[in-house]
Amino acid sequence: MSKVLMKGNEAIGEAAIRAGCLNYFAYPITPQSEVAEYLSRRMPEVGGVFLQGESEVAVGYMIFGASACGARVMTTSSSPGISLMSEAISYIASGQCPAVFVNIIRGGPGLGGILPSQGDYFQAVKGGGHGDYRLLVLAPASVQEAVDMVMMAFPLAEKYRNPVMILGDGLIGQMMEPVAFPDHLKAEQLNTDSWATSGMDTRKSTTRNLVKTLYLDPVQLNDHNLRLKAKYDRMKIEEIRYEPYNIDSDYKVLIVSFGTMSRVCRTAIDNLKSQGIEVAMIRPQTLFPFPEMAIRKAAIKESCQTVISIEMNMGQMVEDVERCVQGKKPVEWYGKCGGEVPTPEEIMEVVQSYITPERKEQN
Repeated sequence: MSKVLMKGNEAIGEAAIRAGCLNYFAYPITPQSEVAEYLSRRMPEVGGVFLQGESEVAVGYMIFGASACGARVMTTSSSPGISLMSEAISYIASGQCPAVFVNIIRGGPGLGGILPSQGDYFQAVKGGGHGDYRLLVLAPASVQEAVDMVMMAFPLAEKYRNPVMILGDGLIGQMMEPVAFPDHLKAEQLNTDSWATSGMDTRKSTTRNLVKTLYLDPVQLNDHNLRLKAKYDRMKIEEIRYEPYNIDSDYKVLIVSFGTMSRVCRTAIDNLKSQGIEVAMIRPQTLFPFPEMAIRKAAIKESCQTVISIEMNMGQMVEDVERCVQGKKPVEWYGKCGGEVPTPEEIMEVVQSYITPERKEQN
């Protein structure tokens, strides 16, 4: 499996093709427009469909229509664009249709700026649109992991008949790194005969399939939500992914961080280790389902004094970290937004500020 140097956005587009996605609808927005530019060329080469909608609202419902017909489909956007798609995402989740959404986050709120951020954590993990629904949310920390997660996202979406979101910041989309793709991938398509609106003649069936989201009977709507909840509960059992770092040491501080920010934290941890200060990290690779037990177990270790959630936002994931730790250890937050990325030196200073002189001497 050879490697090629690619920009993150272009690698995401190629990964979708290698995963068997031949339907891509999108609307350009910085800092992810290169995905659409790349796929506008590549999709015709592989017999796929590229279509630029007139708006993100329109794209959301194009995704709904294609997924309801059983097609493997994806879109990419950035923060305000995902906001405009959120109504359609809620419909897709209710209709139990598989689809993949990629959000290359920019700074906000409002138009904000075009530099990297992690400010859409709440939007992705807590819903974003209306009603009781959840997305399975993957958070890559490198271009290679973005490729791997795109290819993973389609079978996950089809396994649960649910939208999957890949949450990357602007750096993931714009940086260039060596990536490897499978030489050949024959993606197995989901058997959609039992639910997709692909036509009775196509399915050789006398039964109409109806994808619906309207339940006027409150009992039926409650039952529908319970069925969806059971699916989300299954995700919590089967799909939790995380990466521990330096977790076997007698660490005084536990960092929880995701995406690009976790790479900066890893450098800070290595630098602190060279100074005799042990720090560990749990990096969630799935933001929903969240690695609750892994964080709780790491936090209650006897040597651990403080847990710090480090994010490129004003403190969003920290609420989930607090829920995991359950008050057993102090939970702090550090972050920046607007496009500034905390440096390893800043992280080191923050970590050391939570270690008392006595504890430093012990290290």
